[in-house]
Amino acid sequence: MSTTPQAVDTLLHARWVIPVEPDLTCLEHTSLALRAGRIVDILPTAAARTRYTANETVELPNHALIPGLVNAHTHAAMSLFRGLADDLPLMDWLTKHMWPAEARWVSPEFVRDGVRLAAAEMLKSGTTCVNDMYFFPEDAAAVLREAGMRACIGLILIDFPTAYAQTADDYFDKGLKLHDSLRHDPLITTAFAPHAPYSVSDGPLAKIRTVNNELNLPVHMHVHETAHEVDEAVAKTGKRPLARIDALDLLGPTLVAVHMTQLNENEITRLAEAGASVVHCPESNLKLASGFCPVQALLKAGVNVALGTDGAASNNDLDLLDEMRVAALLAKAVSGDATAVPAHTALRMATLNGAKALGLDEQIGSLKPGKAADITAIDLSALSSQPVYDPVSQIVYSVGREQVTDVWVAGRRLLANRALTTLDEAAILRRAQDWHDKIK
Repeated sequence: MSTTPQAVDTLLHARWVIPVEPDLTCLEHTSLALRAGRIVDILPTAAARTRYTANETVELPNHALIPGLVNAHTHAAMSLFRGLADDLPLMDWLTKHMWPAEARWVSPEFVRDGVRLAAAEMLKSGTTCVNDMYFFPEDAAAVLREAGMRACIGLILIDFPTAYAQTADDYFDKGLKLHDSLRHDPLITTAFAPHAPYSVSDGPLAKIRTVNNELNLPVHMHVHETAHEVDEAVAKTGKRPLARIDALDLLGPTLVAVHMTQLNENEITRLAEAGASVVHCPESNLKLASGFCPVQALLKAGVNVALGTDGAASNNDLDLLDEMRVAALLAKAVSGDATAVPAHTALRMATLNGAKALGLDEQIGSLKPGKAADITAIDLSALSSQPVYDPVSQIVYSVGREQVTDVWVAGRRLLANRALTTLDEAAILRRAQDWHDKIK
């Protein structure tokens, strides 16, 4: 007895599908059926061709499909400062170059143009979701919505005045207003984003804790980025920054602690007990000589470790594929263990672990029926990724971002055969050049 094929919006027929859940799984000659922005089925391609009809069918005979990458920490607008002040230690880079440049140039227009540039770069390298921390977050949210990307927008908080806000209360009020305006957005969520322990005092942090008892948002913060930060905190307060955060009752499942290059065994244990997430930004940490996040020790302790690029001003790119490679290699060197952060773990850090850090793991981060259709397609036919014994190994250790061909967010194709569908690449490049001519 024949059955009538079911109608779906999109069918993706791929050589490989790497769902991330279950772990260590790679499916061959497999298809994804998408309807209303979600994955409705994952099944052998031969079966999919008879079971479903689609408005759009995409043949990907040399490709691996992976969950869309989750950039768990960046400052997207800072793409316009890419290469402005290189080869400097963090505090010199920050206080002598970045903060003065921001004071002069950052505006809603700057943020919109910088985020467009960043969104285009991220989509073309397979990132579908970004956790952003910067000024004028309303404008960042507007651009990311325009691009069709998924995002967690940081409600920035810092003790000193900027073009965006004058006082801690001002930052707080603007942040809560933005949160309220985005509560029902299908793609944009929010996080509290106190900049760092050294730039946010106890009062505002305590206010975040009080309000977050009701809102339960991620608390996105640079923590233990450098030895100098830790030493200075101990000299001033008698406490390491993480201990201070713990004393303020902010060390818990909502904490998204970025960098964490300076950790002792007790702190690793405490992070695991608290259920906090750590975001590892290996390339930025290497470039600024900030130190080494003990990723393998964190993973062994059961800490959720995600990956971020940091901003293009300290990394120089927003390529999460490359972050996976560096993270996997660096973990082996730091731990002295060649088995540390194997390829499947690195991919999980860049996908499901990032989604978990942002409280989005029920929606994204893996390819499962019922989850959002946030998907990245990578062409493995290039000379540099042949022959393919293990697609996951190739993606982590061999693939370049130019091999990303297609990207979907909530079933919408934002990159089609390497071309952006929602953003005007030529216009973005013109605006970037305009900013260069002003800033140089």
